[in-house]
Amino acid sequence: MLSENPTTILFITGAFVSNKCWDEWTAFFENKGFKTLAPAWPYKDAPAEVLRERHPDPQVAGLRLSQLIEHFSTIAKNLPQKPIIIGHSIGGLIAQILLQRNLASAAIAIHSVPPQGVMTFKFSFLKAGWGPLGYFTSTKKTFMMSFSQWQYAFTNGMPEEWQEKAYYTSAIPESKLIVRDTITSVAKVDFSAPHKPLLLIAGSTDHTIPESLNLSNYKKYTDKNSITDYKVFTGRNHFVLNQPGWQEIAVYIQDWIAKLPTQV
Repeated sequence: MLSENPTTILFITGAFVSNKCWDEWTAFFENKGFKTLAPAWPYKDAPAEVLRERHPDPQVAGLRLSQLIEHFSTIAKNLPQKPIIIGHSIGGLIAQILLQRNLASAAIAIHSVPPQGVMTFKFSFLKAGWGPLGYFTSTKKTFMMSFSQWQYAFTNGMPEEWQEKAYYTSAIPESKLIVRDTITSVAKVDFSAPHKPLLLIAGSTDHTIPESLNLSNYKKYTDKNSITDYKVFTGRNHFVLNQPGWQEIAVYIQDWIAKLPTQV
């Protein structure tokens, strides 16, 4: 276990989904003795239905990745101890960046958007990402996935009635600028630098962040004295946090945290 014995887990949400996606996760980890925080992104502290009604939302549309990083940096800095950070998608990217800034005692990046310089030309990645990038459209307006786009990018492989429920409860409008910023220097990480323990988790059926992209992200880290681990779960799509069987991943993360060496 970590020598600092951190008790707080800071969950960081990805793009296009409400922070309520962590509700079951916070209950799970609180039941294991952790304190948890799952704050909303700026301008998104409202139910998914309300956020959709605000579309096209100029406040959300104007959000940049740098603002988002500073938002969660401030939250982490104000905690009494460095938290364990668990992030999904863009939240996983932010988790990696905050780990680099030494603001976390450990980080878990689930189906993470990779830092700058890690790329794939796999068709599913390009298809899922083209709409959210919003090229040739106004950045003053948010991007809201259609249900068919959601089915491909998030809930592929699930029964349609489950996909519909997931869309209604979770899908929200997003800033195109934040998505574009993920391929800029704002998303840069020094892969050769020492870092606190990092676990990258991938899913074999994720269209948005293919397993191969997470593996490339993992292989970029080169410091031999830092703990960097990688795990693939079969049949997991980008809706992984609320996909039936999510508990298997939560248990794996809990066990990984428990096994960290005392000198870390």
